[in-house]
Amino acid sequence: MRTTEALEDARRAMEICNACRYCEGFCAVFPAMEQRRDFTNGDLSYLANLCHNCRGCYHACQYAPPHEFGINLPRSFAELRAETYEEYAWPQPVAKLLRRNGLVVSVVTALALAGVLLAAMLLRSPGLLYGVHTGPGAFYAVIPHDAMAVLGSVTFLYALLALAMGFANFWRDAGARDADPLRRRPLAQALSDILTLRHLGGEHGCNDRDETFSTVRRRFHHALFYGFFACFASTGVATLYHFLFGWEAPYGVFSLPVLLGTAGGLGMVVGTLGMLWLKLAGDQAPTARTLLGTDVAFLVLLCMTALTGLLLLAVRATGAMGMALAVHLGFVLSLFLLMPYSKFVHGVYRSAALLRYALENGAGRDSGH
Repeated sequence: MRTTEALEDARRAMEICNACRYCEGFCAVFPAMEQRRDFTNGDLSYLANLCHNCRGCYHACQYAPPHEFGINLPRSFAELRAETYEEYAWPQPVAKLLRRNGLVVSVVTALALAGVLLAAMLLRSPGLLYGVHTGPGAFYAVIPHDAMAVLGSVTFLYALLALAMGFANFWRDAGARDADPLRRRPLAQALSDILTLRHLGGEHGCNDRDETFSTVRRRFHHALFYGFFACFASTGVATLYHFLFGWEAPYGVFSLPVLLGTAGGLGMVVGTLGMLWLKLAGDQAPTARTLLGTDVAFLVLLCMTALTGLLLLAVRATGAMGMALAVHLGFVLSLFLLMPYSKFVHGVYRSAALLRYALENGAGRDSGH
């Protein structure tokens, strides 16, 4: 991790926090901090990604602004996290996509939408594109299954490879290269922390909008998190149906792929809209305003991916199905392409930080919540 102004600001804050230790029971960051006398660049990268931005330490800190020390750990770590996303991205020549990310998301999404729509209009006659198609294989009358499968597989597998390389880069730089990430109990503890968001405000919640505690952010985050994976499971089940049993989409309203996709899509819409509301209406003092465009762009992309999927379900037996399918596939393609170069990567690095924390502290050790 290169030394930057944001990293030096985080180091200054950690040195003051390590002398004070008033917040030692607040979250996993502080027990991890107390194990160090000096903070290497890799340590600060690890601690920044271990922070869940619950803001409890900001409101409790006696050295927060207007004190002359001006300690604002949530904002300092948010700025440093953004730099780690670019530092560990793979391949490095395209890591700059993480800068001005709102613009990048907009351009890539527009290009993906235009590409899919143009291909559908050029390769399919108006009768097929705007016609009513029902029954098994109806989608493929508009866009061939092989084209969807190849395009989706190539972009998704590339995203997985890039995210895995980013995880490896973080793991080496954060000083965990000699640790065994597959030790059973720490791995189980880290998975539990990831799935339950244990460190996102503990039992009392976060300071979502001001000094009062609330679990609203945790609920919206869970809706988005589990909604995304329900949609992913829906696609996986549909793929098995097609290749193992020869059952072609679209499937019945009460089939497993449609039930999972509908529940997941609704969860993603509720989660993204709720997170957007909190970002725009919450207290801006402990946030990094320079990152607002990146966060909003990615949440809007997730929301539109889910909304167009639900729209496709609603109009699939009408003449609007062809255009709805092309638009939805454009958003899905854009999402896959941008996964390694958008806010999506925070899930990868935070998961790695939680695993390192579990390895450092021993599985199941209470962190203070």
